[in-house]
Amino acid sequence: MPFESILFNMTNEIINQEYIDAPKFFVDLNLDQVIDHITASKQEYNLKTFYFSPLNDIDAIHYRQEIFRDLENHLLLENIKTFAEKMVLVHRHLNILSKLHYRFHQEGWFLEAAVEYCDAVICLASNLSSTNLSSHGFKEFCEYINQYTQSIQFKSLMTETKSLNTDLSLIQYSVIIKNLWVRVRKYEDEIDYSKKVEETFEKFKQGGVKNYKVDLRLTSGMNHVEAQILDCVVKLFPETFKELDQFCVKYDGFLDEKICGFDREIQFYVAYLEFISSIKKSGVKFCYPKITTQKKEIHSFEAFDIALANEIVSEDSTIICNDFYLKGKERIIVVSGPNQGGKTTFARMFGQLHYLASLGCPVPGRAARLFLYDQMFTHFEKEEDIRSLRGKLKDDLVRIHSVLNQATPNSIIIINEILTSTALKDAVFLSKQIMDKIIHLDSLCVCVSFIDELSTLSEKTVSMMSTIVPENPALRTFKIIRKPADGLSYAICIAEKHHLTYNLIKERIVK
Repeated sequence: MPFESILFNMTNEIINQEYIDAPKFFVDLNLDQVIDHITASKQEYNLKTFYFSPLNDIDAIHYRQEIFRDLENHLLLENIKTFAEKMVLVHRHLNILSKLHYRFHQEGWFLEAAVEYCDAVICLASNLSSTNLSSHGFKEFCEYINQYTQSIQFKSLMTETKSLNTDLSLIQYSVIIKNLWVRVRKYEDEIDYSKKVEETFEKFKQGGVKNYKVDLRLTSGMNHVEAQILDCVVKLFPETFKELDQFCVKYDGFLDEKICGFDREIQFYVAYLEFISSIKKSGVKFCYPKITTQKKEIHSFEAFDIALANEIVSEDSTIICNDFYLKGKERIIVVSGPNQGGKTTFARMFGQLHYLASLGCPVPGRAARLFLYDQMFTHFEKEEDIRSLRGKLKDDLVRIHSVLNQATPNSIIIINEILTSTALKDAVFLSKQIMDKIIHLDSLCVCVSFIDELSTLSEKTVSMMSTIVPENPALRTFKIIRKPADGLSYAICIAEKHHLTYNLIKERIVK
């Protein structure tokens, strides 16, 4: 198949659809923070739309995973970065043309862009040809760029660019300035006195001395005097500048669409690999998950919240990893246990893993088998919005009702501590109704709840708990393990830690 995209596997008729807006669950899962950080240094590529667009085909995901694996070759990754740096210059030179006022000045920058472009393409083609590539995407692109560099059109562009650039570099002229009068004529082998002066004073040089040279800021602008001098130079060398005129007309729009597309799309991979490289330094692992659309027996080992890891990696703090698995008819993980024990972080991690896997990215963890969902829904506790004219309980019910109406058996639902604004009896009743609906749907779900009964509702539910340090219940391990819910929240330990028990508060009031 001919090369079309390094990001989308066109052989499987994957539609290259980019979503402008982030999915609704991004904020709940802190994925907005992750994507902001990944794309921060590459704003010119508009990469967010790629990260907003999950794939729904296993072959398309494998296509990207293969490319990520190829890019684990450090030399290949550096070659891609070098190509990107050259292409940045190409676009910068071309973009500046509309801001220039003098024709030959514009044409000079156009030629410079062509020079950079030819160099970038030739170097990349050579580097790819000498690299052991495994992915279909890179192999197809390598074949395409090799054919492109051998095409008559590109060879003509490269030959004429090189020839014209050489001709222009050989032009020499003299500018004679007297008062307000400026004269331009051809160079006549005048003595270069600057070299003579340097040679004269070279013999007085004693060791290393301070450099008093000032780096003048290079600008692309040209004032009217410089423009008139250039016009005079054009008159002195009319044939060369006529060729420049013809070159700019002939090669207007010389950029190849697929190579420019590759330049943008490959940054999706580069940006993500740069992001996780700093996290990897802390010792945690990333893996390429196995993706399934049939069985819902999933697992992940040594996984972690990627947003939290990115925050604490610079603080030299330990990243806590957790495992989970579902087997047989199990579909729903009910997470309970002490407050501030990492339950919400675990729920976010579950969603992050599945979303990143749907993008074809390596995911946090040593190994994973994940489900390719059709939709992902989150329901996290939100502050009451007085503009909605409904109470917090009603708002919770309206939002979860919307989720359950849209969800399918292939959806993922993540619920984090809802119905906390009502009495326990009502919360238990309503939560069971919600869970019964999810059980009937057969959707994958993580439910963080203080209602322990939910973990034993069905053979589809399993219990996981956040744990404490046995010798000191006030300390959290942030490890979430499979075990029956024990109904202990250890709230009194937290209250003692912060001096908020009844007796301590009463004592302070008396004082």
